[in-house]
Amino acid sequence: MALVKAADPQTSSSNASRYCRYHVFLSFRGQDTRKTFTDHLYTALVSAGFHTFRDDDEVERGEGIKPELQKAIKHSRTSVIVFSKDYVSSQWCLDELVMILERKRRTSDDHVVLPVFYDVDPSHVRKQTGSLAKAFARHQKSQPLQKVKAWREALAEVADLAGMVLQNQANGYESKFIKKIVKVIGDKLSRTPLSVAPNLVGMHSKVERINFWLQRRSTDVGILVIYGMSGIGKTTIAKTVYNSNFRIFEGSSFLENIKEVSQQPNGLVQIQTQLLSDILNGTKMKISNVSEGLIKVEDAISSKRVLLVLDDVDHMDQLDAVLRMKDRFYPGSKIIITTRHARLLRAHQVTEVYAVETLTQEESLELFSWHAFGQDHPIEDYIEYSEKLVDHCGGLPLALKVLGSSLLGGSICLWKSALEKLEAIPNGEIINKLRVSYDSLQDDHDRELFLHIACFFVGMDKDNIVKILDGCDFYTIVGIQNLVDRCLVTIIDGWDKVHMHDLIRGMGREIVRLESKEPWKRSRVWHHKDSFKILTKKNGTETIEGLALDMHMCPTNSPINSNEKVLETNAFSRMHELKLLHLSHVKLNGCYAEFCTGLRWLCWLEFPLDSIPTDFPVGNLIVLEMQYSGLRQIYEGTKVCYYMHFNFCSFH
Repeated sequence: MALVKAADPQTSSSNASRYCRYHVFLSFRGQDTRKTFTDHLYTALVSAGFHTFRDDDEVERGEGIKPELQKAIKHSRTSVIVFSKDYVSSQWCLDELVMILERKRRTSDDHVVLPVFYDVDPSHVRKQTGSLAKAFARHQKSQPLQKVKAWREALAEVADLAGMVLQNQANGYESKFIKKIVKVIGDKLSRTPLSVAPNLVGMHSKVERINFWLQRRSTDVGILVIYGMSGIGKTTIAKTVYNSNFRIFEGSSFLENIKEVSQQPNGLVQIQTQLLSDILNGTKMKISNVSEGLIKVEDAISSKRVLLVLDDVDHMDQLDAVLRMKDRFYPGSKIIITTRHARLLRAHQVTEVYAVETLTQEESLELFSWHAFGQDHPIEDYIEYSEKLVDHCGGLPLALKVLGSSLLGGSICLWKSALEKLEAIPNGEIINKLRVSYDSLQDDHDRELFLHIACFFVGMDKDNIVKILDGCDFYTIVGIQNLVDRCLVTIIDGWDKVHMHDLIRGMGREIVRLESKEPWKRSRVWHHKDSFKILTKKNGTETIEGLALDMHMCPTNSPINSNEKVLETNAFSRMHELKLLHLSHVKLNGCYAEFCTGLRWLCWLEFPLDSIPTDFPVGNLIVLEMQYSGLRQIYEGTKVCYYMHFNFCSFH
């Protein structure tokens, strides 16, 4: 049997059927239209440059669909089904139809089905009436009931799709009809799906909810915001939703990286140009300036129902440009916005908000495994390290993909070393992507506030943080709100505690670590080993604004056990800018008169003395915490502290 396909000069026919992706798969009843309408349609498609597959076999076959046809359907971007009077008489054609619709259902984002009603009424196809009724009467006598039921369902489904009818669209003129079909195929192929990574673990329920919103029949112009921290999968969700739905709209546009593009020279004009090109199916329009672009965009969106996705919107003015045009959108149009900026959620015209959550432990392990092992679970010898790495990622898809891919094919020794390194130094690729939110903060005030919280205050009551950092000349309440708006911190409901994703905290601490190779030259020292060395060597500098030391967390291989090591008060003498100090199980010898006179917060757990020395400098303290200490009395001078915590002290 001869298989006739549009020739590809670079590829043999056998290789084409194996590797090439066809633009069009033609399904038709050969005896009805092979030498007439379908042949003319095929020739027109090929002349228009579409790589088209048709089966040119004249003989009705009784066996199942051959592998070449199965591959052709699988590797075609569109299927054109020519319904003629005797199309449903062919069991072969009906089986082919079922396969085409199965292909469409499996990859709704990637396969277009265009029914062409040549000399049959769509309602007859939908209900299997008229000439189709006789054919089905014969099928029911010779075929299993389940198979006949599947054929009926397929015909009803395909008749409900947007199709083309010869009498309705060209008054019976076949040449005009064929030109229209070729144009429709061209328009559909010009709107291609977006590339999305495989193995979208944990995305189904997220995508399903947004699909329901998109497919809900309404004449309202809806605006949905997908919100969450960097790397959590906002863009991936938006792309998947777009791929599943863009063809049900008359026009569509996915504008990626709005923040980045808008910062480029003439960036807004670039965005407008891309939007117009997408909605107008590739038509290029010259735009001189933003004002002219707005007029042309308004004209385009007012004439057809469109799906618009604005990815990574960062500022209200970018959103305002869309909201101002909301009344100009054609009824039923939908707008999806992805952002890390929570303030956009409060825009009064936003109709839906979807906050993206991190993956569960099970989902995280599966996603990590796909990237690390090419399967949905870890190799047995790697289970322990996989679970530790997954814990490190905290359910963040970006981190799971980056770490999994970086360890693909690595030995156990490599995995062990990588895990040890991660405990000391975060992965640079992950940090660089997470840092976008930090860099987008509006000023140094919010950046410094973020670094203080990342290094010292994660998990603390918000009210306490406000008291401490307000005393350090921060505007803490508005600053924390700005951090919340940028997905850098969250406030745990009911507890009013400030929380931060472990990788975000790691990003903040890495920013501080990169200030200098020498810990004593950094602005904040939170690593207990570094703090211990600084205080032992007495080489602290005025650069240090905050320091934390828990002697129980220090190395014990020094000549004197660090847990018993007594440090000296003059180790702090050069730290003139030190305002935040957290000590635990620390003993200090010496005079306190010059000890950290600029401190605003001192948390000294298990303070070793039974009373606070009279020369202890408390004049600038805002919060003094000495829980679990042996204090028996305090002197009157401590009244200058606004807030004091002495839980579990034995006062009398």
